[in-house]
Amino acid sequence: METSNERGQVFRLGQPWQGIPPFLFANWHVDHYPAGNEDMAPAEGSGGRELGADFGHPSGWSMYHGQTVPGFPAHPHRGFETITIVERGYIDHADSLGAVARFGAGDVQWLTAGRGISHSEMFPLLNTDEDNPSELFQIWLNLPAASKLVDPEFRMLWGEDIPVVRSVGPNGGAASVKVIAGRYETRRDTGVGIDPLAPPVGSWAADPASDVAVWLIELEPHAEVELPAQAADRAQRVLYVYGEDSHATIEGLEVAGGFGFAQNGRDTTLIETGESGAKLLLLQGVPIDEPVAQHGPFVMNTREELVESFEEYQRTQFGGWPWDRDDVVHPREEGRFARHVDGRVERPSV
Repeated sequence: METSNERGQVFRLGQPWQGIPPFLFANWHVDHYPAGNEDMAPAEGSGGRELGADFGHPSGWSMYHGQTVPGFPAHPHRGFETITIVERGYIDHADSLGAVARFGAGDVQWLTAGRGISHSEMFPLLNTDEDNPSELFQIWLNLPAASKLVDPEFRMLWGEDIPVVRSVGPNGGAASVKVIAGRYETRRDTGVGIDPLAPPVGSWAADPASDVAVWLIELEPHAEVELPAQAADRAQRVLYVYGEDSHATIEGLEVAGGFGFAQNGRDTTLIETGESGAKLLLLQGVPIDEPVAQHGPFVMNTREELVESFEEYQRTQFGGWPWDRDDVVHPREEGRFARHVDGRVERPSV
């Protein structure tokens, strides 16, 4: 139900979830993939799914734009950032600059597309003797005009390194906040807080004045958590409640799964649960306050810049595509890793 009070408004989530500036939108993908075969594709086949328009398939899993392995073969981006959070399953990344990665199990890839990059995001089905459940978020964060043509860069925020704030409420229910971006003040009176891992250097979130926050919040039944207030006066905050069994009371308003809460003003946010627990995604930030011209995978300030972007992509392919296929998947035994443009290889600390 869409309701409101002096603290905020409840709204129904669309597809994708509508963003508040500086965020463009967020997508939540849940797929119950079957066992994989030797190619890390569905062992049972694609089942005649309509590739390229295959979102939210009623069977419970989608191929998206993949022909063999589910996912998104090579496609370009320019002028904004993607934040990809993988809670279950894995993503194989490859890009036009020669970098590759496999990430999952709570990892986050933060990609500043800047002046332009093409990449593929494939979902390898590594398990051959059991199902391959997948759950991920992709968030699009805008860039200001001064940064739209910065060098592309991605950072891996490995799940083991992302800080999580845990608490237990007065009724015994536990709450956790996964701090992906944005400092989390735990003691407002002393300034004690939790700092996130660093975003890419060209990110809008790299400027502390942007007050960008991305938090994943989970509450058990009979739990509560009071989120710290925004640091910047103009920062906007929205919370998305997701999952059929999620139900929360946010600042006195009932918010079920499939609905969001847009907060009024700058203040703390009280979230409570009853018999049901709740899962929420929080996005927050200072608006960029510039015109937005978007067409498909390009986000610029003017229509003329969009035309220039399409023309440049047609000429250069944003560095070409150095791979022998547009749906790159890595060897099954590879594990989680990232190899950057400079040749540096990193793996999560375990």
